[in-house]
This record gives sequence, C-alpha cells and structure tokens, in this order.
Amino acid sequence: MSQSIGALSDHLPLPSEGALAVETYGIGKRFGDLIALANASVKIAAGSVHALLGENGAGKSTLVKCIMGYYRPDDGSVMVDGHEVAITTPRHAHALGLGMVYQHFTLVPHMTVLENMVMARADVPPVINWREERKRFDEFLATMPFTVPLDAPVSTLAAGEKQKAEILKQLYLKSRFLILDEPTSVLTPNEADEILGMIRDMAHAGRITVLIITHKFREVMAFADEVSVLRRGKLVGGGAVAGLTPDAMARMMVGDQEIRGMDGRKASAAGAVCLEMRNLEVDDDEGYKAVDGVSLAVRAGEIVGIAGVSGNGQSELVQVLGGQREATAGEMRVHGEPYHARRSEMLRHKVSMLPEEPLRNACVGRMSVADNMAFRRFDQPPYASGPWLHHGAFRRAARELIARYRVKTSSPDAPIATLSGGNVQRAVLARELSGDVDVLVAANPVFGLDFAAVADIHAQIMAARNRGAAVLLVSEDLDELLELADRIVVIFNGKLVYEAPTHQADLTEIGRRMAGH
Repeated sequence: MSQSIGALSDHLPLPSEGALAVETYGIGKRFGDLIALANASVKIAAGSVHALLGENGAGKSTLVKCIMGYYRPDDGSVMVDGHEVAITTPRHAHALGLGMVYQHFTLVPHMTVLENMVMARADVPPVINWREERKRFDEFLATMPFTVPLDAPVSTLAAGEKQKAEILKQLYLKSRFLILDEPTSVLTPNEADEILGMIRDMAHAGRITVLIITHKFREVMAFADEVSVLRRGKLVGGGAVAGLTPDAMARMMVGDQEIRGMDGRKASAAGAVCLEMRNLEVDDDEGYKAVDGVSLAVRAGEIVGIAGVSGNGQSELVQVLGGQREATAGEMRVHGEPYHARRSEMLRHKVSMLPEEPLRNACVGRMSVADNMAFRRFDQPPYASGPWLHHGAFRRAARELIARYRVKTSSPDAPIATLSGGNVQRAVLARELSGDVDVLVAANPVFGLDFAAVADIHAQIMAARNRGAAVLLVSEDLDELLELADRIVVIFNGKLVYEAPTHQADLTEIGRRMAGH
C-alpha cells in the first residue's frame, strides 16, 4: 500500500545521503483513450548511470513525470530504495531526493548563479544573509568536482556553464537521484564529454544515481551502465550497455517497422562550385552583425557541414540563402551568377531549402498537404494553365510524393499542421527534392525527430548528394555532421573559424573552436 510523503519522512529508513535506487513497477498511464504507458517496469540501480531510450511518443516523458510527481500513474507504483511511495507532486519528489535537469534551461537569466541557487531552496528566509549564503554555498562547492562563477548573471554564461549550474542546483537541493533530459543538446562535444564524465564519476562514487534521456547512442555507449528501451508505452528491452550495440538498441526502439538505411556515400571527386558566398555579412533583428565576412564554396556532389553552438549566426545565414533576410555586404553566387534568393532564381538554379522548424518556416499550417507540396511550382504546368489552378493535379502529384517519401497522412487534403513533426519534414523534403536539385540548404533537418524519421531524412539528404547536388548542412548536432558531411566548417560569432575534410577533422579542435577558444 502506498503511503504519503509526509508519513515517509517519519517512518521509512531512507539514507540521508548517497545514491538512491529507483524502480517503477508496472506503471500505467492513460490520457482518455490514449495509453501512454502500459506495465512499464524499469529498475535503476543506486550509483549507476541508466539511459532511457525510445522514439518520440514512446512514453519516456510520461514515465519520468510519474517518477517526479507531475503525473499520478493509473496503475503500478514507484519504489525508492526499496520502499513503495506515492509521489503526488514535484515537491514531494524533491523531499525524497529526486531531481530533474530539463532540456531547456530553467535558471533565471538576469539573476546571478548564487541568487538562483538560494532562491531555489524550499526554506528561503524572509531576509537573506548573503554572506552566510555564500559561505554555505562555498562549502558545498568544495565537495563538487566542478564549479561555476557565482556572481555572474546566468545570461552571461556559456551553454556548458549553464548546464553545470543546472546540475549544481539539483545537487545543492540534495537531489541524489538525477533525471537528465537531453543534457548535451546545446553543448559542444568537449563540454558534453566533460559534464557526462563528471556525472558518471559521481555516480560510480556512490553519491548520486542518474537516469539520462538521450537520443545519442555514442553517449550511451561511452557513459551509461544500463539501458532501458520504451516503445509505444511498453518496456521492450534493455540491459547492460557492455552487452549491447547501437544497432541492437535501434532495433528495440523501432521494432519491426522498416527503416530506410543510409544510401552509401558514392566515392567521387566533388564537381564544380555550385553555391558560393564571398565576404557575406548579415545583421540580426537588433541590427547587430550576425554573419561576419563569411566566404565559403560548396561543390556539386559534396555535403559541407556547418557546426556551431546555437546563436552564432547560423539562422541568419540560412535565412539569407532562403530569401527571408537581406545581406548587408558581400555577395552570393549560384553556378557563378549573382544570387539574391528570389523565387525565379531558385527555380532557374534548382535551389531547394529545408529550413529550421519547417511547419513555421516552409509551410502554411491550415492549408492541405497537397497545396503545401505544390508551393514550388503551383503556377506552372501541370498545376496551372494561365491564371487557372488545377487542384486535381495538386492531389495526384501529392499522392505520388506521399507514397514515394512515405509521408503518413490521412489524406492529401488534410491540413499539414495535423501531421507529426517527422512527417512535416518528409512532406517538405518531398516537395524540395522531387525535382532536379542542384543546391540543397538544410538547417537542423532532424531536430526533435525520432530514430526512424532521422534515418529516413538522412538517407534523402545523402541520396541528393550522390545525385550530384551541392548540400549545405547546418546542424547543432556534431554527430550528424560527422555522419553525413564530406567537409566540416565551424562558425563562431558569425565567423568561420575552422575547416577540414571530415575524415581529417580534429574533434578536440572542433570543440574548442565551437566554444570560442
């Protein structure tokens, strides 16, 4: 029989410090007719790093929200150090020593690190003695393997320091079981490895237990001890990481569904320059220089990957190439001719775009899938005769593209906003790649998508490259660039600061350059 947290603190012999074991036993959770979790049992051993894998919608978020008290499970129970508990609120979870570091930062940007730490406590006094608080926090930091600048406003910290501060906050609140939700999504490779390495060392020292939600198999293989895989709300596999391979984990995640494998990279020399930027400068929305003197050439039959931490000019660069922003200096050329990203130029030079957040930047959500797929050539045969549009032709073409690109939709007439993120991506890719393509610009093309959608879209991009397209791939995921790109450049503060063929790239140097060193 579950008991309340209040009773727990009085009667259950939980240790006052050290790593906690957590187990979910037969957890079930329903939202109306939707079964989000069904009989999900996961055991996380004290002092371990346990990875939780699964596609979007597999139940990962629902499971951790049941552990953290955001949801009350309809079935099953949660065990903390062998004791069954009913965790009714996040505050109850914190009282037990359970904490969570979210994918998006939760610190108050304009407060200092110390102010954030103090204000996060449940027992903040009405009048704060900052000298005592600093002494208290300094004593805490002396026991930690890493530190952060206490007097710096959070807004001035680099992404890695912010992530460290988020973790320190949970440890300062005496969390001994930490859930990390995609903890490295905004970090450089060096920062990611440093933080995960320190977290793993703390776990193996018996100070904390870690449950990490991630989509990066490399991190699982390098830092996790055990793994559990959810699919459609059910636990479908797992075990010791040492006995598993990325392929085995991928098969658990997707089951029997077909995954399009990556088209093999055709070994051929890159051709003529298709896309070129010369001393390009672009301002951001505030009038500050976001792209600063960028010169770069992309050749036919190659993928050039642009690596960098978010906010270093990538978005503005893609917007200029797609005609959503004006350059303030420099020039762009396609096939040697001046290029201003006008629709006529994009059609003539066969330039295609897959921007970030395609539902917002490349679609009209309330219009149908068929209409959105016809945007490129809606006023040309067979879609139009003079001023007349042929909606039947829109639908026929859409049905063919839906089948070829495996877009899951109830109908070509369904509003595109009703599709999942992965299927919106597929629909836009179908539109952009269905004709002849000489230049493809893709920005974070698989961000937030599940494993099957990622594999499918990567295959489409590689196929375009193999057909001779020049591909500029902008991504904050270095693993994605290492997998796809022939050449990698790094952007920092709007400048290109590193370039190398992928097979010769120095990962340590890339990480340093991404961090501005």
